[in-house]
Parts: sequence; C-alpha cells; structure tokens
Amino acid sequence: MRNAPGGWGKAELAAHWLNPTLRERPRRRVVRVRSGDLFAVDTQDLIQRYLYLFGVWEPHMTAWLRRRLRPGDGFVDVGANIGVFSVLAARLVGEEGRVVAIEASPDFHRRLVRHGRLNGRGNIRALNAAVSDGHKTLTFVLASSRNMGANSIVPYDGPAESTFEIEARPLPELLEPAEIANARVIKIDVEGAEGSVVRGMAPMLGGLRPDAEISVEVTPERMARLGDSIEDLLAVMGDAGFHVYRLANDYAPGSYPSALSGEPGVPVRWRGPVTGESDLIFSRVDAETLP
Repeated sequence: MRNAPGGWGKAELAAHWLNPTLRERPRRRVVRVRSGDLFAVDTQDLIQRYLYLFGVWEPHMTAWLRRRLRPGDGFVDVGANIGVFSVLAARLVGEEGRVVAIEASPDFHRRLVRHGRLNGRGNIRALNAAVSDGHKTLTFVLASSRNMGANSIVPYDGPAESTFEIEARPLPELLEPAEIANARVIKIDVEGAEGSVVRGMAPMLGGLRPDAEISVEVTPERMARLGDSIEDLLAVMGDAGFHVYRLANDYAPGSYPSALSGEPGVPVRWRGPVTGESDLIFSRVDAETLP
C-alpha cells in the first residue's frame, strides 16, 4: 500500500479490505511513518490505523505544515491526540524551535509524551490540559474506541466508552509569552469546542507575529450543540485581521492513495458559508490561495 508503484487498485483495496480488517482485527505495532518518525499504534483506532496503513494522517495538512514550518519557528497543537502533528512539527522547527502540545485526554497525553521521547524530540512541551474561553470544568465523552480522537464535550446521549473531567483555561494562560510571540502555526482540533477555544484566544491574536497562521477544524453542527456558531468564530478572526481559507481534507480510506500520489492541496480563499466539517486556515495574507 505504501511503496508499490502506481495507484491502480489501491483505493479499493484500502477501502474494502485493509481498513475494515485492521479495524476489526487490530494490530499493535511500532511503525515508522513517512516523515521517518516512530509511533506505537493500535489499528482499532482510526488515526493510528491510517498511520499503520498509509504512513500519514491528513496528507494535505501534513504537506501544508511542511511548507510552513522552518527551523526556529513555534508550533502550538491544541488537541494534539497522540502527537502526530506535534512530532512532525518538532522535527521541522529543529532544536531551536518550540512545540507546545496540548491534549485533554490523560491517556492520549501519556502516548504523546511517549512518542516525543521515542523520537528524541526534546523541544516538545506537552500539557495535559483543556482549552476554553474561561475557567471551567469540562466533561469529555468518548463514544467509540474505533475513533479515540473523537473525545468531545458536545452533549451525547448514547452509550459511552469512557468519560473524564478536567479543568479548562484560555489558551493565553497556558502559553508562555515567548511561545505566543514566536508561534508560526497554531493548530486547533477540538471536536466541536472550537468556538470557545477561539474566543478564549482572541486577546492574544494581536500579539502574534505578522506571518502567524491558525488552522481550525470546524464542525458547525457540533458547535451549534454547544451554543456556538461558525459565524461568530469567523467574526473573531476577521476582526483580528485574518482572512479565511479552506484546505482539502477527506477521511475516507479510499481517498488516501490519490492524495499521496498527486499534488498536495493548497488552502483556497473561502468567501461562502461554512456548512460542513472543514479545515480552515486563517492568515493575514490577502490572496486567492496560500502557497
């Protein structure tokens, strides 16, 4: 799947056999991904299964971060999961750069720390913390261990695999002044809670470096269940001088072979309504596409 030449049949093989087989009959391995980094994975989980199968998670986002981050830069990962992007960023920014990886789940935080150590990335500061617009206690619910990254504070009435509570604070309180000032990219992936995270970080937006860019995975339907709206989030970012772009993303396993063999997507200026789950990039650059 990773190394065979060409792409014929790979999408069908991944979608109809490999993906369901690895989910239902999971493997636990230490795998080397395309960046060269090592991760201990359990293929029952979606993200870890894709790392095992394809050697990458979110190929377009991965390619965009590679184009953005340089030695000495700062990267802030809000909702770091097991550290896929944090470890990649730590490699890209080098020893003089700094990565702050924030993850609410105690289990994922432990795995994040493990993966930083496994790859010798001493420039990651890993925080077991939740981010919001104020000081409050949040309850996270995991609906299914088949997608353990879906821990969320969005109300859920069905059976839960697990729950945990954690105290939340605004992002500026979790970061050191130098980490705010040097942040080249801030990535936010918080399963519906992005409205409160962005509201809480609003006071620090003016203190970011001029070329700072912010990636937010938005899920309007989940935001609405928490009383938030995508329009309010866009307004906060617009008032701070940021333009909105959209980056292609597709979680279907059959989409990965073509994404990895073709040209990586670039963020495209977005002026219409945001109605579905989307990866948005906010930048002070005023253009039709971001390089």
